[in-house]
Amino acid sequence: MLFLLRFHVHVKRTTNHICSKTKTLLFRSRYISKAAAKAQLDYDYDGPLMKTTVPGPRSQFIFMKQKNKNVGAVNFFCNYDDSRGNYLVDVDGNRMLDLYTQISSIPIGYNHPALLKLMANPNNLSTFVNRPALGILPPENFPDKITESLISVAPSGMTRVQTMACGSCSNENAFKSMFIWYRNKERGHNSPSEEDLSTCMINQAPGCPDLSILSFMGGFHGRTMGCLATTHSKIIHKLDVPSFDWPIAPFPRLQYPLEEFTRENAQEEARCLEEVEDLIVKWRQKGRPVAGIVIEPIQAEGGDNHASPDFFRKLRGIARKHGCAFHADEVQTGGGSTGKFWAHEHWGMEDPADIVSFSKKLLSGGYFYRDELQPYRIFNTWMGDPSKNLFLAEVLNVIRRENLLEEVARSGKALLDGLYDLQAQFPGLLSRARGQGTFCAVDVCDAATRDRILLQTRDKGVILGGCGESSIRFRPALIFRDYHVHLFLNIFSDVLAHNK
Repeated sequence: MLFLLRFHVHVKRTTNHICSKTKTLLFRSRYISKAAAKAQLDYDYDGPLMKTTVPGPRSQFIFMKQKNKNVGAVNFFCNYDDSRGNYLVDVDGNRMLDLYTQISSIPIGYNHPALLKLMANPNNLSTFVNRPALGILPPENFPDKITESLISVAPSGMTRVQTMACGSCSNENAFKSMFIWYRNKERGHNSPSEEDLSTCMINQAPGCPDLSILSFMGGFHGRTMGCLATTHSKIIHKLDVPSFDWPIAPFPRLQYPLEEFTRENAQEEARCLEEVEDLIVKWRQKGRPVAGIVIEPIQAEGGDNHASPDFFRKLRGIARKHGCAFHADEVQTGGGSTGKFWAHEHWGMEDPADIVSFSKKLLSGGYFYRDELQPYRIFNTWMGDPSKNLFLAEVLNVIRRENLLEEVARSGKALLDGLYDLQAQFPGLLSRARGQGTFCAVDVCDAATRDRILLQTRDKGVILGGCGESSIRFRPALIFRDYHVHLFLNIFSDVLAHNK
């Protein structure tokens, strides 16, 4: 069967790069997706347009100019003025469909008209020009803006939020809140003793107590010192950095397709939960009680590792049983990409967590918390940024007005179905397709092949990201539609066909 796909193509004699001349290509049976319809967004481009390999000559020239700066992680340099919708444009004029979106951080695409309009409003000028120290000198309208933005999407059971600047500092301060809460609970009041006060200044107990946070193998919670002790996704993050002696539990390694391994997966989750409880008891006996448990609803950086709602419900029960705070790290999963605003909503619980941290798609950072975890001693200079809350309020308006969570569920189903078809078509390359909403991933046969496929796909005009040992993760914006899914699937299928 033949499929038609119309998009901009530039064919060089020695390359397959895409450019401005529009051609209609006939795709043979290896293509699993239907023809891509016309773009539905008036601020979106109609497809990739590639002029060079990536990084191109202009990017490479800028690399050479940056010798005084660490550019080891830089992929290429971008032209954000010309980027829009689902497309990122680089300095060489390459226009790429972005399914990675700044590591899952662009909620409604590049240069969204609603946000540009916000910037043009002179009434917002002061918010953008002045950045106050929010903990001591907030602007008059800050409480109202927080209510309009963050409180309007507060997780179940939470009415309080602490703003921060990024995901790492959000988690770092959330850990501090759990420790303070735990010690107040032990004392039965909020007043420290004279011994507490004197010993804390010389890093000694009881003022600096031997408490711990339980985390999971494969988890990622940031690269600051406390967060790094709970991060276990890549060696390079942790090498040469001192860490705390905190417990690390196994995260379930599920077998796919889930419906074919119900018994095996239930046994695996039960094994991990048993280990969690054993570790809590062991660390209490070591004199380092577990004050809190931190976990991602989907382990993102560590390989898009999923667990069942039942696993999380039982884990929450273990935390209650042993008097530990329960922290859901939604830095990457929060903001709608799983089809619900918070990924933990899929657990179906009225009391899912004591703390929920966020950043990325919510444009700033921070954490929601229950009343009893009131963080009286959490402070830094900025404690967030009012201009980001202003943007977030408008992002939320767009999400509601355009029913974007429904769109995510629709396009996510199309994306996951397409990945299922591709892994059936290329069983030697792909396996374990999985996801919620557009928060999807698929495993590649090995890391070297995965990395090669990522580069080849980028040169054909699609940006993807890697995670875990050999996975590809998909993190499109909330405005990603069926049209973009089919456009991607056809390009990705072509790349896979050249690697089988």
